[in-house]
Amino acid sequence: MKTEKNHQKNESFFQHAKHVEHDIEQKVVTVQKNVVHRFPFIFLGLSTFGGVAVFYGFEKIIDRTPFLADQPLAILLSGFLILVLTGALYRKLN
Repeated sequence: MKTEKNHQKNESFFQHAKHVEHDIEQKVVTVQKNVVHRFPFIFLGLSTFGGVAVFYGFEKIIDRTPFLADQPLAILLSGFLILVLTGALYRKLN
């Protein structure tokens, strides 16, 4: 009897938590949409900076790796190989 009561309490607690999560998510989505629409250039600038920072970081890592820094052809071929493999994986998963 106690386990059934505990199970019901836990279940109702989780149901309550799901409802609270849903309510908060709805409020956050509304605020998020308003902020993105009010400040599109800030988000565009931050997104661009993030993308450029990642590419620049990769470039610096490649520059510090002796083999890759001395072999630009190896970088090119490994890049093509990775693209072919990920493309084949993507096709296989679909």
